Amino acid sequence: MPAPPSARDILVLAQIIEIVRAETAMTRPDLESVTGLGRTVINDRIREGLELGVLKELEAAPSPQQRGRPSRSVRFRAEAGVILSASLGAVSLQAAVSDLDGNPLRRHDGDIDVQDGPEVVLAAVQDAFDALLTDLGKPVWGVTIALPGPVDVAAGAVVAAPIMPGWNGYDVRVPFRARYDAPVWVENEVNAMALGEWERGAPRERRDLLFVKVATGIGAGLVTNGRLHRGDSGAAGDIGHVRVTDDPAAVCRCGKTGCLEAVASGWAMMRKLSEHARSGASPLLARRLAERGHIVPADIGYAAEAGDELVHAAAADAARLTGRTIAGVVNFANPGTLVLGGGVIRYGSVFFEEFRAAVLAGTIELAARNLTIRTASLDFHEGTAGGALLATDRLLRPESLRIWLADGSPAPSAQRLQSAA
Repeated sequence: MPAPPSARDILVLAQIIEIVRAETAMTRPDLESVTGLGRTVINDRIREGLELGVLKELEAAPSPQQRGRPSRSVRFRAEAGVILSASLGAVSLQAAVSDLDGNPLRRHDGDIDVQDGPEVVLAAVQDAFDALLTDLGKPVWGVTIALPGPVDVAAGAVVAAPIMPGWNGYDVRVPFRARYDAPVWVENEVNAMALGEWERGAPRERRDLLFVKVATGIGAGLVTNGRLHRGDSGAAGDIGHVRVTDDPAAVCRCGKTGCLEAVASGWAMMRKLSEHARSGASPLLARRLAERGHIVPADIGYAAEAGDELVHAAAADAARLTGRTIAGVVNFANPGTLVLGGGVIRYGSVFFEEFRAAVLAGTIELAARNLTIRTASLDFHEGTAGGALLATDRLLRPESLRIWLADGSPAPSAQRLQSAA
């Protein structure tokens, strides 16, 4: 019986999997060259990757010029299992089933209300996942749930989110572990969106990226050197509650006054413009209100682009205030790319143009010199893309591979792997 792999062996295995996954090297000689390791070590680690099911060998086609037996290539088995990922906004749900490379196989878009509480909302997420898995015939290797509030990643729970009654301290992982027998990770929604945009967005610049979501609420996520910046306790990026005004009427849903979210978020704009629609001050919105019984974010963009001066001014004011706030973050973090996402990009061009101008007006010359400012590029699926990538990254970390190898199971086990991953 072979000895269990050492800590160094596990580190090498993780390295080889990552190299093969990136297609940097895909034959044994090439892996020896890239890593500087000997043939025996490479062979042993590949064998372990084959046992886990994450690697597969392919017989290379012989070349007329080649002498001897051709080297067999090794590839990453993205099809071996699937990742379930869900990105929840205050009133929206995006869900996806992806392969182990984060490529979506099926997607779902739906409506929720996080104020309905975790039992109701997470049951809707499970229903979406089950529908996506129908007839797919693939084992679930991991699940990521991204939530619209401050998240304690280690505990898998939301912490004191004012818009999420009943969620505080609720362990989101439990129902999904029980249903899919796979490790589950919980993340902040905007963090997942930032990673998805950094990894899969267009253009793929690979520079430090600041993602700003303006929807019902306002939040930000920062990716530096390909890694999420969560801060000491996971609260990094909660810019919606930066104080931006002394107006006592600007009461935020968190209970404080003057927050950016209280004056510039989709929630604040919808509240203000709904009043204008009801009063008839905005004829276009009044017509939409009469037709549907309520207005939606797309109506704001429609009215602004159609020349409704009141709506245009409200969107521009919110964009300028958000841009001035973000300019301070840009000066501090110096990202190479700034991405605006969330439902606000349905408002039409006015919000983005005013936001961009305000950021540049408030940013120091050196930070602005090479800054790219653009809108999100993944059709509102940044969060599920990032969630899938987060899960695969955690599955293939050395501490996870060690337990997985010892477990001897053909797929990651929820019970043992979760504690390390």
